[in-house]
Amino acid sequence: MSSKGAARSRGQQLAWMVPAALAALVVVVLVARWLREVPAVAGFVNDYPGTTELPETAPVGLPAWVGWQHFLNAFLLVFIVRSGWLIRTTQRPKGHWQPRRAGRGRKPVRISLNLWLHLAADALWVLNGLVFAVLIVVTGHWMRLVPTSWDVFPHALSVALQYLSLDWPTHGSWVNYNALQVLSYFLTVFVAAPLALVTGLRMSPVWPASWRFVPMSLARALHFPLMVYFVAFTVVHVTLVLATDAQGNLNHMFAARNDGSWLGLIYFGVALALMVAAWVVAKPVFTQPVAALTGKVTR
Repeated sequence: MSSKGAARSRGQQLAWMVPAALAALVVVVLVARWLREVPAVAGFVNDYPGTTELPETAPVGLPAWVGWQHFLNAFLLVFIVRSGWLIRTTQRPKGHWQPRRAGRGRKPVRISLNLWLHLAADALWVLNGLVFAVLIVVTGHWMRLVPTSWDVFPHALSVALQYLSLDWPTHGSWVNYNALQVLSYFLTVFVAAPLALVTGLRMSPVWPASWRFVPMSLARALHFPLMVYFVAFTVVHVTLVLATDAQGNLNHMFAARNDGSWLGLIYFGVALALMVAAWVVAKPVFTQPVAALTGKVTR
């Protein structure tokens, strides 16, 4: 099938998928709203409104470093997703990169510019993650991201039902995330991110050939779905941020403030513009000069 035919086929599939997904969402909302009227379910939601108690020493509020980490994580993720998609869909790369000097007795590594950008962004993303890990331990912020009691699960189920019924749970993320947020943040930071790192390294040329404890087939099976997970998490996360309390949430996340100012929205606009620019420049024509600073670039 030609590239135009494949594009037309994907377009036709999308034309069916979008209305089907919207129809499914309407059904889910109607079912959730009906369930909220069932006495047993209403009692469950009343018993588990959505938040678990934090340890007494847990910090309150979101410091500025959380906002910076949040932005850098999202900014670098744009490069990672964009370059990863180009690696998956580009048959003939427009450029290649290799180090100026190869290790003694080793064959020079030659990779596409898309893969070079992917690995470079991954390295910065991991560095940012390590800084975040150190800071949450030092400041005690980990207590807001790690479940500390088993009742987080029924609370999370209750929150999911409240979201699906479009009757938002009580919002108080400046003091305490709701249980579904805690579980999703924990899964993203402590499970999905390390898995993405390990599987990506396994598929890259930097992985030592003698390290066979992670099968290549497993890495390939997990790495792309993990990218889809991060994209889906980001879409849902941003949607809920804007739908529940856009002004307050953006102030928390981008301005480290718990007031009624518009500073967070301004910072968010700047951050969004930078991420759109990152998506545009994450192409070989723009990355080639930067890659040339770290190695030899060829066609």
